Amino acid sequence: MIGRLPLLCVGLGQLVSWGLFYYLIGCFGERIAADLGWSLARVHAGFSAALVVMGLISPLVGRRIQAHGGRPVLVAGSLAGALGCALLGVAHDAFVYYAAWLLLGVAMRCTLYDAAFAALARIGGAAARGPMAQITLLGGLASTVFWPVGDALAAQFGWRGAMYAYAAIALASIPLHFALPRGRAPAAPAAGSGAGFAASAADARRAALLYALIITITGFLAAAMSAHMITLLTGLGVAAPVAVAIGALRGVGQSIARLGEILSGGRLSPPALNLFACALLPASFAAAFVSGQWLAAGVAFAFLYGAGNGLLTITRGTLPLVLFDPATYGSLVGRLLAPGFVISAAAPLLFALLIEHWGEGAALALCMLLALLITAAARSRTPKRGSRAFSQSSKLSLLGAVWRPSRM
Repeated sequence: MIGRLPLLCVGLGQLVSWGLFYYLIGCFGERIAADLGWSLARVHAGFSAALVVMGLISPLVGRRIQAHGGRPVLVAGSLAGALGCALLGVAHDAFVYYAAWLLLGVAMRCTLYDAAFAALARIGGAAARGPMAQITLLGGLASTVFWPVGDALAAQFGWRGAMYAYAAIALASIPLHFALPRGRAPAAPAAGSGAGFAASAADARRAALLYALIITITGFLAAAMSAHMITLLTGLGVAAPVAVAIGALRGVGQSIARLGEILSGGRLSPPALNLFACALLPASFAAAFVSGQWLAAGVAFAFLYGAGNGLLTITRGTLPLVLFDPATYGSLVGRLLAPGFVISAAAPLLFALLIEHWGEGAALALCMLLALLITAAARSRTPKRGSRAFSQSSKLSLLGAVWRPSRM
């Protein structure tokens, strides 16, 4: 499979890539807007463009990982990210600014969890569930580490100087990707052997659609929170330095929840883990509404959201291992992720417009509505099925439209 040291390097690569590329806009968005004299919505449109790029290239990236492994894709992503950060640092007009974000979109699709998960699935097959969860431990600390680091760099050198520092860090992280092994997992058991994959083409299509739905909704919320969590907190009355510190607790919540999943030995099935994670989201947004009056509520908001999102990130990678043949993980999941990236691209811009025109309360209300929708979907039931791939006695939830591998 993969040793501890390579796995540690992959995890560190995730921490750096998430911190440098994905969380960049949440830390520097307001500074960029003030310096360029742009609206917050116009600034966040760059991040939205990056998400569209992620969706457009997702099938290609998945195929490349399936064919050639994750190492060359991850390295290419870090190079694109370094160039994107450097270009952002010299951006004074819209053309250069958005060109930088297009490069950052390539970087994010090639370096973040989805690429790493596909690489691990290629190496370990169904046994990749544990390593997938383990690399998210370090990746989950990205906002905890890089929001304060980015804030300190911007205070010392300005946001443009911070971008040059980010580019240097991206280049320095490239050796971490070379720790990823080159191997490939043995072929999965043939159909009918009890492997747990879809028993028919109709079952496979249904599973694929449900998986895409999960990713689309949770990704939309994640994009919104990554771009606007600090802005929401400050708008609700939390002082800016305190908001940065509270926002960093999102990463702590993510990592603690993921550690709990790892220490439990994966006792919860992916469907059960999905349901538990979804239930945390409405609670987190309820706390956010009173965070301006009660600091502890702001802490609860960041921590609970981080915990729920952290667990959903794990199931994003592990559900396909029980839904589909791991040998096709890269290409199939790459296609299923594409719509979610494109739809998530609207989240930063939509929330920026909501905040500018109707305030932070309206943005939080939309978050609550979506979180309740996910939770309701997780509690809904689907008809029983008679194939060996499904348990005859269990009713699967919408978000849990996967099944445990059949036991011989």
